[in-house]
Amino acid sequence: MNPAFSFAMCLIEQFPWWKFPIFMFVQTLASFLSAGAVYILYYDAIWHYSNGTLTVSGPRETASIFATYPADYVSIANGFLDQVIGTGVLIVVIMGIMDTRNKAVPKGLEPVVVALLVLSIESSMGSNCGCPLNPARDMGPRLFTYVAGWGPEEERRVRANAREYNEKFQYASNCIKTSKYNIVTFLPVNLFEQFQEVANTYFLFLLILQLIPQISSLSWFTTIVPLVLVLTITAVKDATDDYFRHKSDNQVNNRQSQVLIGGVLRQEQWMNVRVGDIIKLENNQFVAQADLLLLSSSEPHGLCYIETAELDGETNMKVRQAIPVTAELGDTSKLARFDGEVICEPPNNKLDKFGGTLYWKENKYPLSNQNMLLRGCVLRNTEWCFGLVIFAGPDTKLMQNSGRTKFKRTSIDRLMNTLVLWIFGFLVCMGVILAIGNAIWEHEVGICFQIYLPWDEGVHSAFFSGFLSFWSYIIILNTVVPISLYVSVEVIRLGHSYFINWDKKMYCAKRQTPAEARTTTLNEELGQVEYIFSDKTGTLTQNIMVFSKCSVNGHSYGDVQDMLGHKAELGERPEPVNFSFNPLADPRFQFWDPSLLEAVKLGDLHVHEFFRLLSLCHTVMSEEKSEGELLYKAQSPDEGALVTAARNFGFVFRSRTPKTITVHELGQAITYQLLAILDFNNIRKRMSVIVRSPEGKIRLYCKGADTILLERLHPVNQDLTSITTDHLNEYAGEGLRTLVLAYKDLEESYYKDWSERLHRAGSAPEAREDHLARLYDEVEHDMMLLGATAIEDKLQQGVPETIAILTLANIKIWVLTGDKQETAVNIGYSCKMLTDDMTEVFVVTGHTVLEVREELRKAREKMMDASRSVCNGFSYQEKLPSKLTSVLEAIAGEYALVINGHSLAHALEADMEVEFLETACACKAVICCRVTPLQKAQVVELVKKYKKAVTLAIGDGANDVSMIKTAHIGVGISGQEGIQAVLASDYSFSQFKFLQRLLLVHGRWSYLRMCKFLCYFFYKNFAFTMVHFWFGFFCGFSAQTVYDQYFITLYNIVYTSLPVLAMGVFDQDVPEQRSMEYPKLYEPGQLNLLFNKREFFICIAQGIYTSVLMFFIPYGVFADATRDDGAQLADYQSFAVTVATSLVIVVSVQIGLDTGFWTAINHFFIWGSLAAYFAILFTMHSDGLFRVFPNQFRFVGNAQNTLAQPTVWLTIALTTVVCIMPVVAFRFLKLDLKPELSDTVRYTQLVRKKQKTQHRCMRRAGHVGSRRSGYAFSHQEGFGELIMSGKNMRLSSLALSSFAPRPSTSWIETLRKKKGCEGSSVGSPSGAASKTLKV
Repeated sequence: MNPAFSFAMCLIEQFPWWKFPIFMFVQTLASFLSAGAVYILYYDAIWHYSNGTLTVSGPRETASIFATYPADYVSIANGFLDQVIGTGVLIVVIMGIMDTRNKAVPKGLEPVVVALLVLSIESSMGSNCGCPLNPARDMGPRLFTYVAGWGPEEERRVRANAREYNEKFQYASNCIKTSKYNIVTFLPVNLFEQFQEVANTYFLFLLILQLIPQISSLSWFTTIVPLVLVLTITAVKDATDDYFRHKSDNQVNNRQSQVLIGGVLRQEQWMNVRVGDIIKLENNQFVAQADLLLLSSSEPHGLCYIETAELDGETNMKVRQAIPVTAELGDTSKLARFDGEVICEPPNNKLDKFGGTLYWKENKYPLSNQNMLLRGCVLRNTEWCFGLVIFAGPDTKLMQNSGRTKFKRTSIDRLMNTLVLWIFGFLVCMGVILAIGNAIWEHEVGICFQIYLPWDEGVHSAFFSGFLSFWSYIIILNTVVPISLYVSVEVIRLGHSYFINWDKKMYCAKRQTPAEARTTTLNEELGQVEYIFSDKTGTLTQNIMVFSKCSVNGHSYGDVQDMLGHKAELGERPEPVNFSFNPLADPRFQFWDPSLLEAVKLGDLHVHEFFRLLSLCHTVMSEEKSEGELLYKAQSPDEGALVTAARNFGFVFRSRTPKTITVHELGQAITYQLLAILDFNNIRKRMSVIVRSPEGKIRLYCKGADTILLERLHPVNQDLTSITTDHLNEYAGEGLRTLVLAYKDLEESYYKDWSERLHRAGSAPEAREDHLARLYDEVEHDMMLLGATAIEDKLQQGVPETIAILTLANIKIWVLTGDKQETAVNIGYSCKMLTDDMTEVFVVTGHTVLEVREELRKAREKMMDASRSVCNGFSYQEKLPSKLTSVLEAIAGEYALVINGHSLAHALEADMEVEFLETACACKAVICCRVTPLQKAQVVELVKKYKKAVTLAIGDGANDVSMIKTAHIGVGISGQEGIQAVLASDYSFSQFKFLQRLLLVHGRWSYLRMCKFLCYFFYKNFAFTMVHFWFGFFCGFSAQTVYDQYFITLYNIVYTSLPVLAMGVFDQDVPEQRSMEYPKLYEPGQLNLLFNKREFFICIAQGIYTSVLMFFIPYGVFADATRDDGAQLADYQSFAVTVATSLVIVVSVQIGLDTGFWTAINHFFIWGSLAAYFAILFTMHSDGLFRVFPNQFRFVGNAQNTLAQPTVWLTIALTTVVCIMPVVAFRFLKLDLKPELSDTVRYTQLVRKKQKTQHRCMRRAGHVGSRRSGYAFSHQEGFGELIMSGKNMRLSSLALSSFAPRPSTSWIETLRKKKGCEGSSVGSPSGAASKTLKV
């Protein structure tokens, strides 16, 4: 059985098949060796086989240690049964441990858990026979199977061009596998997953009970038909989903890459790339296969340029360099002979660190992150390069940062499972009550009728009769736990997913990309989102930099003016500046202020020097593919935009060498000698070049952040600095990225001295960076100010409006970006997350735990001081010392929090995370900068843990994958940073603005529909089932059913399934335009108002009320009613038909009342279900079926006879009216006295329609001369203008307070405050939660 266990583990894909023969050999050998050791050590324990029985001789004490059973029980059959059961249990539990939905075992502890599992199984199996476990048989071999190859990797050894050597370490392959099943494992694994649903397991249990004739009063098909139908539909859906996963995996795995095999470059599939292979990459190609050690490239000195936007969100290019010894391996013949061995760190998630050593030709060479090309980056400005695969597949740093894929369940799913358990408890209680009733009745009454109503065979007492009756009623009343609930939910979710996929308003024509719902399980949770975590680069922005404005010598350029000299509005822009005079101009560049070009043409020296600086002070590479066709390769988009601006205004950077820069200045080629480049870094925040002009003049040009450069200017620039600072503030207020430009003339003698010192510092063995920094700082002083530039990082279309509307919907938006702080803050202002009207923007930049804690404490104190001042000095702190969030709830003003990655690392520590969350949630906007992918996931997890709110993460790069997987809902933007985010997401589209429609329309509708569906579903099932409960008191608790078994089978499958599905798929309370126009409509989902435990109890109370009337009204009528011919009407069959017909009609009328949006499909399903009921009813009671199946359809003509009686129809009508009228009355009063916001919006919509109709009538009729008509029309026009003012909700926080009564406002606000206090252990509210909800 040990090899069988290994075979099973390979089947469920826990182990690769190539390990199976090894495992089988080792296990068999271990068993024989163990048995041999036992025989040698305990010679008296001699096994003897005789007549199919194994017996044990020798001292009993010794033998019992190793025997599986005592001598009387040891046999081949028993031993084999033990093996089968033990192995089966082990496999099933291991499947549960490895299932991602039940991942309760921490990573790395699985071997320990399995070891304990084997121990427990062996002990339990042995204890059944009074014998301990047998280590020789099971412990060693089975544990070997599961633990073989396990254990943390301490170091990695990789030898180039040596697949056989590398394969012995069993490193991860590059094969992508996201599918769950294969042909062999689909059926067992899928059934195992499906029976994890409580309802499915429960109905399997019921099916087993129904096979026992003593307790079943229903045929087995009443349960097995719905159960098989549910399992089949779910299995088909799962198989379809997994088919597409297989298809996607095959598409990715079969992509081609160039791999050096046998000295020749071959096209190899991705999945066949192995650790130790040498791969060739070409320009603009994604490093998609693995993490590579750069060996050589087409650039001098083994340099190559990469873009790491998918890793850290930064779009500027970075440089990587091969170590000198491998940089010379430029051709395949040399690379084929390369057999160096790399010993490096094991796989980890540190993107910025790598440590290792290359051993080659008896020498060793240190390796660092500068030598690595990580998966996810893009090769730029490099024709080709070769790399050695170090980490592949899941071992790559990108995948190590991706986090574990989690099985996501909605809050409604979790609530449904809880409610199903409650219903099951309620079912047991009803069964106990009826069983007790049966026992009492049989003891008091039934015993008197034993002659012609004898007890069943085997029943000898009233108590045992009650026991059997309990199980009979469990079977009869099982429909309170709806078996079709889960499959109906899946069908509805599938429909909602198709609506998202088919939404033309979420289709991007430019990229030909539709919205895609990549999962069908989370749709309704889109209507409950409270926190959105967004990436910046590529998600909020287009990642396109545009030279927008500039300030030169105190004059600002870039404001567009009309003919009168006034600033033109956005829609009044004239034609852009004409650069046709410049044959080298970039035709894509646009500028709107012609005065700057005029200044260039008029020879303004300051303007010339301004653009000369832009054309010289950079690290851009120029490539001229043909005469006059220039292609700039910039390290960052900002730098490319500045050089392109200089190019169009006549200062064209043409080419460069290591020592020169050639610029065409207004058509004249001038070559400058490049003396030094003082490079940019995050501490300096500036870069400079020192050049010598053709005239021999040495000049330093510098550009950098205003906070750094303005303090390094010569004092004579004071007046100009003041004017330029005003321009900088103006540009920053518009959300533009600014740089200050300055220059300095250097004396020849000073430069020579400084250059010599620079050379010595560059060669210093120690503190080289410090020496260089001091020299850079020395020369970059007393500079002359030239001006400033302002670059627009173009936002995606509609981002500010989307953020504003989502904020009105009480959704908090946090930006988590790997970009630097200045850039993130600028974008915050651009998209209106940050505004100048904010009370304060807190910036946390501490480098130690104490610094971060102090900065957070000061921020909270400032907010609390503001709340105290608003309350006229009254301090809440004395009253609420233990609830800081209660004080923050009353803060006045709007605050924002900006925190850096190194500070966030401290803030997320266990002893400070609560303080950080309290501070962040009290702010209107939160921006986290320089964060790693793992930190993004940690922030999301923190909010999930304490706020108990639904979170959504949205991003477009691989650095967002971890965040997307962690959030309740992950959204991928199909942008310019690859498809990693889309592949990991639950929903995807191409632009951030579509998020507004996804949440406010599709999300809100999905939540509304699902809640209405669940409320009605539980109502109709309780109304249906509880009739049996009341009938039990009138049938001697005999477990007799009211309805016939075919009606019970078809009720949830045919008669009531389609109408509720139609409502769940198509219903809506307000049109999509109103959903977007009134964001406050989104709040009921956040507060979970439409379906919760309270609503559930209301639904079942209504169902129980309906069942009481459904039973007792016909029962009372039938007690004295007669037929037309005078015969007694009361018989069991007629009563069953009357109650069943009343039920179908009542629930059909009820769903008509619940439906808010009628379509042809709704009409067809509701009236069609009624028609189907009567058609099936008359068919089953027909002569034809009776003749074919006389034992199954015995009630011949009963339906026709019963429904021909006027008394029956009057009874049905009375039952329907009495059941429905209270519901109608309650809803009418609620609409009149306490309307919800959706009711108010619908009312305003009706008023608008009526107003438009009257407008048309007035235009047709002209003046009618009636004062009354004139007054009525004038009155409605004014009312309409007041309603129309609600459009401002799109841009302000005003809602329809004019139309919504105050009680509704206070009701929702009370719930929100209650949720804020009890929703989490932290309970920290957002800024918006403390404000009065305006509806």
